[in-house]
Amino acid sequence: MNKSSILALVFSFAFFASCGGDKTKKEEDTSKPVTEESNDQAADPSTYDPKRGEGKYTTVELGATLDQAMATKGEEVAGVKCTSCHKPTDEKLVGPGWKGVTERRKPEWIMNFITNPDPMINKDPEVQAQLEICLVRMPNQGLSDDEARNILEYMRKNDGVK
Repeated sequence: MNKSSILALVFSFAFFASCGGDKTKKEEDTSKPVTEESNDQAADPSTYDPKRGEGKYTTVELGATLDQAMATKGEEVAGVKCTSCHKPTDEKLVGPGWKGVTERRKPEWIMNFITNPDPMINKDPEVQAQLEICLVRMPNQGLSDDEARNILEYMRKNDGVK
């Protein structure tokens, strides 16, 4: 192999590894027993709330003005976990652009989606339509509550909240 082939191979591996999330965590998640009740809910899309999404966030309190410190932290986290697939504009990269997302979606939906994408991809008709355009499922990046909230604040900043 020549140098350019090795470099291309290393770059490809790094790109796919960065988008794949934490494989160990993914394996742990799939090994957890599924209760009959939660399995019924997964099979029944009628229990899905398209305004809130699916996950633990039922209410997300936003300030009337931007929390600049949170937005800065959110931009840092997004730079590591999100921007390889998403642009802050409305332009599609691998996934859709983020421009206007906080105007189109409730904060609870955004928080639930970025922390719990798999069930929402499986149930939300609008996310499924987006998947047909993007052709790549959003991986679960294993965001903490604070990281997710900071990313939401960065998205608000990106949408012009002052």
